[in-house]
Amino acid sequence: MSMKIRFLPDDVTVHAEVGEPILQVAERAGVFIPTGCLMGSCHACEVDIENGETICACITAVPAGIPQLTINLSVDDNW
Repeated sequence: MSMKIRFLPDDVTVHAEVGEPILQVAERAGVFIPTGCLMGSCHACEVDIENGETICACITAVPAGIPQLTINLSVDDNW
């Protein structure tokens, strides 16, 4: 099942498959999300999704059951 992922603040939209890792979707869309450990421990890849929740993009997959997801990039200048 395909859905739209919209990345802010660049306003880039790409189609993604349910279960696809968000970090891979961002890379395919040309959107940079910094990473550190790639296991969710360091929180370098934290992004905010439209419901106000913060997730680690390296360990989170595209969720099922919604037609579109907006991701606000939170970049920590220390990474």
